[in-house]
Parts: sequence; C-alpha cells; structure tokens
Amino acid sequence: MSAGRKAGALFSSRWGLIAATLGMAIGTGNLWRFPRILAANGGGTFLIPWVIFLFAWSIPLLMAEFALGRAARRGPLGAFAKIFGERKAWRGGFVAICTLGIMFYYSVVAGWTVRYLVWAVSGVTAEIEPTTAVATFEAFAGSGGAALFHLVCIGLASLVVAAGVTSGIERVSKVLVPGLFAVLLISIVRSLTLEGAGGGLSFLFTVEWERLGDYRIWLEALSQSAWSTGAGWGLMLCYAIYAGTNLRTRRECLTTGLGNNGASLLAALAIIPAVWALAPMAGQTPEALVTESGPASTGLTFIWMPVLFRQMPWGGGALEILFFLGLAFAALSSLIAMVELGVRSLIDLGHPRKRATALTFGLGFLLGLPSAMDFAGLDSLTIFGNQDWVWGVGLIVSGGLLSFSVVGYGVRRFWNELIVAPETDAQGHHGTSGSGGWFRLCLGVLVPVQFVGLLGWWFWQAYDWTDAGLPLGERLAAWLDPLSAFSVGTCVLQWLAVITTLVIFNKPLAKRSATDD
Repeated sequence: MSAGRKAGALFSSRWGLIAATLGMAIGTGNLWRFPRILAANGGGTFLIPWVIFLFAWSIPLLMAEFALGRAARRGPLGAFAKIFGERKAWRGGFVAICTLGIMFYYSVVAGWTVRYLVWAVSGVTAEIEPTTAVATFEAFAGSGGAALFHLVCIGLASLVVAAGVTSGIERVSKVLVPGLFAVLLISIVRSLTLEGAGGGLSFLFTVEWERLGDYRIWLEALSQSAWSTGAGWGLMLCYAIYAGTNLRTRRECLTTGLGNNGASLLAALAIIPAVWALAPMAGQTPEALVTESGPASTGLTFIWMPVLFRQMPWGGGALEILFFLGLAFAALSSLIAMVELGVRSLIDLGHPRKRATALTFGLGFLLGLPSAMDFAGLDSLTIFGNQDWVWGVGLIVSGGLLSFSVVGYGVRRFWNELIVAPETDAQGHHGTSGSGGWFRLCLGVLVPVQFVGLLGWWFWQAYDWTDAGLPLGERLAAWLDPLSAFSVGTCVLQWLAVITTLVIFNKPLAKRSATDD
C-alpha cells in the first residue's frame, strides 16, 4: 500500500475518537436549528419523536458507517467499492459529494459565527437595534467580509486536517468539544436565573399528547435527527478509518448519538428560557421570535439574539460572547470533519495528505464563494438557499443508499462479519454481543421506510411552496422547474448530474480507491 493511501495513525484513545465524533455531530444545527424546530413543533411534544428517531434512524446508520469505515480503511467511495462491490462505488461517491456540497456553504455559515463572535467581543453588536438587526446581517452576509470569513474558516479547518488525525483532528477536538459543553452549561445557569425564564422552561418540557397525532411533527423530528447527528453523511465512516480494534461499534455510536442529542437539549435550555425572559423587554413575543426563520433560517441566531442580549440587566455582553463562541466551536468542529472527508477521498485516489488538503481547501473556498456572496435580501438567497435545499435533502438519499447497500450485502451478514467478528478476541470474547435484532430491523426495514416517507414529504413540501393560485399544470411545472431555487426539479437535476458522472467513471474510480496498490 502506498504511503499516501495508508489509514495513517489511529486515534490515540477512545476519548480521542469520541471527542472527534462528537465534534463531527454537534454543529450549528444543534444550537441554531434545533431550538427553532422544537419551538415550531410543540416544544416538549417534539422531544418524543425526536428521541425515537435517534434510535430508529441515526444510531443504526452511524453504526453501519463505523463498521464500514473500520473494515475498509477507506473513505466513502473506496469503502463502498471494497465492501459492497466495485459496481456500488458510485453510491459512496454520491455520499461524499453530497456532504462536500454542504461543506461549501457550511463554511460560509461558520464564517458568520466567527464574524459575530468578533463583533460581540469588540462591542459592535451592542449597537444593533431591533430596526437595524436585519439590515446589519444582510449588509455583512452579501459582502466581501463574508467571503473573507469563509476563507478564514475553511483555512482553519484545513490546517487542522493537514496536521493529521492525532496531532490535528484529535488534539483540536479535545479542546473544542469540552469547550462547547462548558459554554453551554455556563449559559444555562445565567439563562435560568433570568426573571421570566420559567415560561420558556415550561414550554420546553410540556407535552401536548394530542399533538403527537400530527404526522408533520414526526417528519420534522426525523429530519432534525437525520441532519443533526451526521448519520448517512459519511463522516463517521471517515473517522472510523482511524479507530483501533479495541473500540466498539455499538458503544461508540450510542455515545455519539446521545452526546449529540444532549448538546441539542443543552442549547435549547440556554436559548429558549432566555428568549422567554428577554423578548418582552424588546417588545417582542417569545413564541414568534423563537420560531422565526428569517433569511437563511438566521432569524433568531443572527437577527434577534444580539438584540435580546442587550435587554439583560447584567451579564448580557458576556453571555453573548459565550453564545457566539459556542456557535463558532460547533461550526468549526463539524467543518473539520467535512474537510477530512474530502481529504480522505483524495487520499484514497492516491494523493498524499498535504496535497489532498490543499486541493480540498482550494475547491472548498472557490465553490463556497457563490454562497458567500449570494445575499441581496430576505428572499434572494438564490445560490445559498438552493444548495442548502438540494444537498440537505440529498442527505436523506445518502442515508437511503447506505441502507440499501447494507440490505444488498445482507443485514445479518453485515452484523456478523463487520461488527461482531472484528470485535471478537482470540479467546472468542465478543466486544459486541447479541444477534443484532434491533440493528437488523432498523437497517433492513425501518430506515428504508423512513427514507421513502421523508423524501416524499420534503418533495410534497416543495409542491406546497409553489403558488396555490396557479392552475394545476402551471403549478406542477413550477414544482419541477430545474431553474427554481426550491423545487423538486432542481434536486433531481443536480442529483442526476452527479450520479450520471459517477456511474460513467465508476470503474476507474472504484479500482483506484479500493485497491491497495
């Protein structure tokens, strides 16, 4: 095996792997999207299906990724080719490209968090008024400054990845992840001591049982779990390449999934009670603010949080710094995992790590520039919004492809050969015991069913977004318009372009990424 394609150094300890995988899973979706989606879907009611789908979708897919990466010691393209057969390599390629498509604009979002952190430290956000909050964000988000901070973030992530697994990813994750949890815990203490915070706490944990009959809450919970944990993204697969034989698939993936959900709950505890306490002081309704989407779903995070922090009787400036520091930590730790996926994919194709990192950095910066500069107003996120829509929904397809591949391989066979066997020592002691009934049920039945239901629902959402006043034929045409930012047509066109290209070059890509020479 050539030097550029070796698995490289393993994580130095179980804690090193856990820190990295938690950093991978915990991102802006935990601090930014989760409180908003939770509030819009019944508060405490939402938590029930959200926890169910952690075990029915996210953890089984994380386990499949972990076992696949550890067995193949390859990124998605090479792992699918080596384990499932060369003809399936394009599926792993789609997983990788889907996640890289997200990386291009996610780096832009990471740049926003760092910019606001700098503003919070320097006191700029203290001057933001309710009437100027939207204009302040828009002026920055469509400027050269957004491109500059995009460059800073993709550059920082690339420097970490270039340093290697133990010296870069593991070392930085051991700082970012504990730092993030510390920030959240401090923020919770101050948030819960605010007068009026009890209303937010009650909203957060009150279950309206009758609302569980609303299928939309279940589908939103499934979407949040799928997007937040990183299941099906190929990120866990890449980190598992560097997992030692003493690590256990089920144990490590349970830790990652539960840790991710724990971080989401901590974020909600830090944000929602504070909004309930501070919104009335700013003349706003808490329910309206916490569910506001705003441009690129930035409503609460970048539009209102700086305004709300100003209403605090004491400690608002410090809490604001902590809030954006935690957001920046979460964004960068997830971005590092995405860069590693790109780098690992290029390593499998024969490039040494430093060259692969330079290529990923260059492509990440250039292909992220359109999203960084694409902000002309509330309804004008053409490129950013389109890419978020296409590749965000594409992650559902990625999860489906992984599940279908495991089914084709044989779920029982996958469990026995790729999970149980590698964790069995010479004396026959099993690190992972049991028949894997739950895993086999989820990968063989539940995940494919959820894939069909979730993809169908989001496609129906796209139809619902079209103008209801149009005649049926025109409305269907708008729904399928490939040039529309939020249509089914644009998803299908871009997915087919990627899949067609991968299928055409499947054979050489499979051979190059899966063979040892």
